[in-house]
Amino acid sequence: MSSNYRNFRNSVSWLILFLEAVFIVLFFFLFSDDGASRSSISYPVFQDVNHMVIFGFGFFLTFLKRYGFSSSGFNLLIVVLGVQCSILIEGLLVFLLQRENEDCLKRITKATVSMTAVVISTGVVHGKTNPLQLIVMTVVEIIVFRMSRWINNTFLQIPDNISVMHVHLFGAYFGLAVSSCFSEPSPQSEKNASTVKSELFSVLGTLFLWVFWPSFNSVLAVDKRKAIYNTYFALAVSAVTAFVLSVLTSKDGKFRMTHIHSAVLAGGVAVGYAAHGVEYPWIAMILGLLASLTTVLGSCCLERCLNPALKIHDTSGVHFTFGFPGVLGALFQVILLVIKNWTNLPRYIISLGYLVLFQVGAFCLTISVALLTGFITG
Repeated sequence: MSSNYRNFRNSVSWLILFLEAVFIVLFFFLFSDDGASRSSISYPVFQDVNHMVIFGFGFFLTFLKRYGFSSSGFNLLIVVLGVQCSILIEGLLVFLLQRENEDCLKRITKATVSMTAVVISTGVVHGKTNPLQLIVMTVVEIIVFRMSRWINNTFLQIPDNISVMHVHLFGAYFGLAVSSCFSEPSPQSEKNASTVKSELFSVLGTLFLWVFWPSFNSVLAVDKRKAIYNTYFALAVSAVTAFVLSVLTSKDGKFRMTHIHSAVLAGGVAVGYAAHGVEYPWIAMILGLLASLTTVLGSCCLERCLNPALKIHDTSGVHFTFGFPGVLGALFQVILLVIKNWTNLPRYIISLGYLVLFQVGAFCLTISVALLTGFITG
């Protein structure tokens, strides 16, 4: 919090009140369920995604002892504000582009999934920002992320269920760009300290995320059953690999919870792009293994080499938890696309080349927009 509590109270309370008043007025004009198609999403699935974003990420960020209450409390605040903002942006696009109206449940589910980008970015700047800054970052990021998705959908012809999965890439690199504008706390600072209880709650958040990740990857997928079991097998193998690599990379040959805390989720992040399109579970299992390997080895490389050179302070290790596996998953989707069209390669080599170019361009554009707008926001 700000050292001057009176100024902090005035600025935050009036900003929240102003935003909520604007949301209510805009909902009156833009939000309507008339002519909406029947929902393909059930309430239990939406509930899983909501639990993941509220409980999972809320507890995931509680490892710093000074920011345990603020991590879970501010997470709830920015999620509920961001979901309202995301739904309004969607309603504005429907009104301006004269598109078909979606049902309320699907709209709020997509908004909740989009908020994952913001809570991932929050993990990078955790302990360095106050609520006022987090609220501003939330509104800016959710608007920019929706515009990035609109560009991918309109000009690069990326399906909506694939463009939504860019939340991991966008959130990680937007947060890193914002964090580059903040000073790094000293290693001996109390702000970097944790306790056994705070780390235990953080592991609880990891378990919440692990359990609900199949619902997250399948909620907007065309083939939901295939997405669920591919995600589960990728998560299972990444969890096993995380334990193995933790023992092999530690000096005393013991498990390191810092490795397991991040790497067990890597398989779910990486398989998110192609979970509905993978035909055999062993392919998802290999991807989960590679994602976990990338996370553990990437964490060692970043902490020792890249982060000190670039003066990046990644509080929650978001770069190697969500950034690296997200890049791996995006590249895997392109490879899978080429393999599926390999038999038609002589006839459709030009169209396949354009398709691959658009897929690569989509995640490159996502990262570029995230870095640029994140730096401006910071």
